[in-house]
Amino acid sequence: MNRPIRYLVDEHVAKAVATGLRKRGIDAITIAEASLLGAEDEDLLAFGEEKSRVTVTQDRDFLRLAAEAKRDHPGVVYAPQGRSIGELVRLLDLLAQVSDAEEMRGRVEHI
Repeated sequence: MNRPIRYLVDEHVAKAVATGLRKRGIDAITIAEASLLGAEDEDLLAFGEEKSRVTVTQDRDFLRLAAEAKRDHPGVVYAPQGRSIGELVRLLDLLAQVSDAEEMRGRVEHI
C-alpha cells in the first residue's frame, strides 16, 4: 500500500468517531477542527481534495455531490444513520487497513 487513508469526519457524524480513529493511530479530523462547521458540501469536498482526506458522512446528499463531482475526489465513506460509534470506528479502521489513499480516489464506499 501507498499512502494511508486520512479521514475528514463531517458534522453529521459524531465527533467521537474521529477520537476513536485517532486512538487507533488513524489520522482523522472533524469538520469543526478544520474550521468548516456549517460549510457547504461543495466546500467540504474541495477541502478534502486539497488536504487529501476521505470524507466520512451520514448525509445522503453528499452521495449525489460525490457522484456529480467534476473532478476526482479523494473518496467518500457513507454510513447510514443508526450505526453505533464503535461500529463506525471499527469499520473505518478496517477500511484503512485494507485500502490506501490511492485506492479510495473517486470511490464512494458504503459501510
